[in-house]
Amino acid sequence: MISLEVPQTNKSNSELGQKKRILLVEDEDLIRDMLVVALEEEGYQVLSLNNGRYALNVLQSKELDNEGFTPNLIILDLMLPEVNGLDICRLLRYQGDITPILVISAKGSETDRVLGLEVGADDYLTKPFSMRELVARCRALLRRHQYNSWSQSPVQKYRDICLFPQECRVVVRGVEANLSPKEFRLLELFMSYPRRVWSREQLIEQVWGPDFLGDTKTVDVHIRWLREKLESDPSQPEYLITVRGFGYRFG
Repeated sequence: MISLEVPQTNKSNSELGQKKRILLVEDEDLIRDMLVVALEEEGYQVLSLNNGRYALNVLQSKELDNEGFTPNLIILDLMLPEVNGLDICRLLRYQGDITPILVISAKGSETDRVLGLEVGADDYLTKPFSMRELVARCRALLRRHQYNSWSQSPVQKYRDICLFPQECRVVVRGVEANLSPKEFRLLELFMSYPRRVWSREQLIEQVWGPDFLGDTKTVDVHIRWLREKLESDPSQPEYLITVRGFGYRFG
């Protein structure tokens, strides 16, 4: 049985957790409710789900009600309806998602733990466990991930597009996209400022440089090429949106 003890909250921990978002995926109602209480007491924003496929939809921004909830940490049970936790880990890592994952599971054998870590989990906690230990592991994972983010350029992710700045690499729906340098710079700029509208002149200045003497229609050509590589249906774009009379925006 999981301990009902909720760790004592101090002000500094609560403040540190205020802006951190946790996606909790657990199909046992009692355990899920207990975890939500403990994590919210620590100041975390928690979205709790009980279904693996729904969790994937939220992570890939296919559920509009939860659009914009980008978790800093995922707590994941392995035995879930429709899509199990191992498959979720495997798919997220394949798509380039580096969000830290804490697995919680009744499967406590060495083989189960090794398998969970090998498919992409960052930590593995066997049921039963205490809330104090779970919260401590969450803090440790968030600290480690924040340190790694400081020490290298962060991966930029939007829905099913992942951009790796240091590697000049883009993964779209799990498949690496072959972008030219200008296409990569355009996408990096758009993803750095989602929903901001850029005029053609601003894009020219940012990507081609202020000394560029060509036609601004080169922007339209590169946007068309990018759409062909990013969009499921380039004629009805979901990512690179034309704002008539102004320019383009991302998302």
